[in-house]
Amino acid sequence: MANDILTTPLVWMTLTLTAYEAGFWLHRRLKEPVLVPPMLLSLTILIVVLLAMDVNYQQYFKANAFIHFLLGTSTVALAVPLYQSLPRLKAAALPLLVVLVIGSVVGAGVALVLAQLSGLSHSSVLAFATRAVTTPMALGIAEKIHAPLALASAIVIVSGLVGAIAAEALLKFVRHDMAKGFALGLAAHGVGTARALQISPTAGAFAALGMSLNGILTALWLPSVIKWVFN
Repeated sequence: MANDILTTPLVWMTLTLTAYEAGFWLHRRLKEPVLVPPMLLSLTILIVVLLAMDVNYQQYFKANAFIHFLLGTSTVALAVPLYQSLPRLKAAALPLLVVLVIGSVVGAGVALVLAQLSGLSHSSVLAFATRAVTTPMALGIAEKIHAPLALASAIVIVSGLVGAIAAEALLKFVRHDMAKGFALGLAAHGVGTARALQISPTAGAFAALGMSLNGILTALWLPSVIKWVFN
């Protein structure tokens, strides 16, 4: 009976949404909320519950498949605010393209090199290579390069949280919401996009653009580079 409950999607969907709301509730009551994003609090709550119930990530992932499906849908939905900022996008197309290429190569390349130099296992190195793109795309890349999905997902989430926290200090001197948003989308993908939406609709739109294009570009070149380097 207990095992049947633990494999019921509704149970884990409810738990995930409850942890998310609890994370936001705690976030609003902290004295320094910037340093502790709500997603970090939600993730901590989920980890504690999973450990207490002796449920591994594979079980949780399988039972919570519907929310993972919604990740891709919500990523596509971010095109709406982007369309509303289309004139600004056309005006800044070339600078954004240059930043995109640099961000894609540096984001994945540096993580890959540092993981390799740190003496991590081959599978861990491959998982770190996916850290620069949003979770749905990272999981697709991880499958293609045969990286462990659970580890890749965790690395992407932690990377996004760290990027969103660091951005508070690094971007406070940047005046343009377009630049702030694009940088957040590139560096902190989904978490950064959520933070950018709190700044302004323009920042959120360009964060979605940066996150999406970075994922597409990285998916095009990273598997080939991985195959060339490790084969």
